[in-house]
Amino acid sequence: MSRGEGVFQFGPFQLDAREHRLVRNGTEVRLQPKAFEILRVLVEHAGRLVTKDELLRRVWPDALVEENNLNKNISVLRKALDDAGGRCHIETVPRVGYRFTADVIQGALAPTGVVASNQQVLGNSIAVLYFENLSGDQEDEYFRDGMTEDVITELAKIKGLRVFPRSAMLVFRDKPLPIGQIGRQLGAAYVLEGSIRRAGSRLRTTARLAETSSGHSLWSERYDRSLEDVFAIQDEIAQNIAGALRVMLTEREKQEIRKVPTSNIQAYDYYLRGRQYFYQMRRRTLEFAHQMFSRAVESDPGFARAHAGLADCCSFQYMWFEVKEENLLAALSASAQAVKLDPQSAEAHASLGLAEFLSKNYDSAREAFEIALELDPELFEAYYFYARSCFSQGQYEKAASLFAQASEVNPEDYQSAALRGLALRALGRGDEARLVLVEACRKAEQHLQLHPDDVRAICLGSGALYDIGEHARAREWADRALAMDPDEGTVLYNVACTYAKLNDVNTALECLAKAFRQGFGHKEWVEHDPDLEPVRAHPRYKCLLWELEVGRHVETSG
Repeated sequence: MSRGEGVFQFGPFQLDAREHRLVRNGTEVRLQPKAFEILRVLVEHAGRLVTKDELLRRVWPDALVEENNLNKNISVLRKALDDAGGRCHIETVPRVGYRFTADVIQGALAPTGVVASNQQVLGNSIAVLYFENLSGDQEDEYFRDGMTEDVITELAKIKGLRVFPRSAMLVFRDKPLPIGQIGRQLGAAYVLEGSIRRAGSRLRTTARLAETSSGHSLWSERYDRSLEDVFAIQDEIAQNIAGALRVMLTEREKQEIRKVPTSNIQAYDYYLRGRQYFYQMRRRTLEFAHQMFSRAVESDPGFARAHAGLADCCSFQYMWFEVKEENLLAALSASAQAVKLDPQSAEAHASLGLAEFLSKNYDSAREAFEIALELDPELFEAYYFYARSCFSQGQYEKAASLFAQASEVNPEDYQSAALRGLALRALGRGDEARLVLVEACRKAEQHLQLHPDDVRAICLGSGALYDIGEHARAREWADRALAMDPDEGTVLYNVACTYAKLNDVNTALECLAKAFRQGFGHKEWVEHDPDLEPVRAHPRYKCLLWELEVGRHVETSG
């Protein structure tokens, strides 16, 4: 019998390559065929570095497959292989490949009494609800959001836990629902809920971990500390949850949890304020975010997250509002500094990818995005930025795939769904696009119930409504968006797309002209956007595109 046809044991697991079966302590672990094949190759070569190219050749011998498929399957395996000590046994060598680190014994399977199950085991999966702000001051909303999201980040460092990302939890923000309902909706075994109250230099925090199936409280704690202890509180919450779920932390995980992003509480405060403004994605809020991230960097030049936030601000300002070379150079500089300060930060690599893409360094951008996804396969921004990059280059197939994966990471996001539908339309896959766009409309409407002033949701929703046949509502939404923000470049561009599809050519071209005057300068996106097909032959459109190119050339060349 050859080694590849045998049976292997490691930790609590037994792998039978002949029967394509993985067993953990007597219970079968269900894996998709490709994930199992990747695991088999890694186990067969335990202790040796297996390159990505080798894995792709072995697992997909007759097909050209994106490297991102490999990253996603590795992420699935890591979740499936978490043992009681929080070890997943798969080590990443960035940009190169993977190494299986467990001690492997080849031998026959012992009798196990396998328990088959048609339902995926949830394991130690945790949904972290946004903490309640008890200070009564709206000014503290940014702080409670940041505190919640950083607790999610700390818990995600523990391999023995499956933590739902921030993007998946936004839909539950300020929306009180029974814990059991949240658990069923997400597929979470546990929910962490809490509250914060800031008073001067004091911070009072409560946290409770509850089982979703019963509502039973497994752990709770109250912290009354100085504001400077905010990172220590996050550390203790993470460690106490691991203890409550009997997950043994490795020394490396303990070190990662203890690592603080900055020792300067003022820099941290600026950073949280900047993050709140950034997510609103308007010209004015991006300017505010830029100011806050800049102050954070000034307060602590070694704060990698703040550098990444500053880079993203500059990238979006360049793309949507001000096509200035200084924005592009600042984005490149800040993102490179973020990666230098924290090479293991997926956010930093995603920021670098976006800046490199806008600089037309497409190979460098792709490499940065792939590293980001390798470091954190659950990072929404990495998929979303990468997908936008591919769409702008006319790589619709890859863009559609990446937007789909962004939607998997954040099922409630309307943007990735709407833009995936756009990519599918560009590919001529109308029926598939319509199904996706129906879902995009649902998500946009759900989002607007909680955020009725989000003009971007209205803009993208208007285009999706047209594509599913609701033309009257599409015009209504476009008119509404234009009335809300008539001078915002991204609003003008997106409603121009809707008016173009409605065959209101003059209004579409007028909005497009104004969008360009207001600084919208993403020429590559404009050239590959199928929504503008109805106006491309118009002489004014060609003139506008020429003026956009000339204006950008003058701006970036000085």
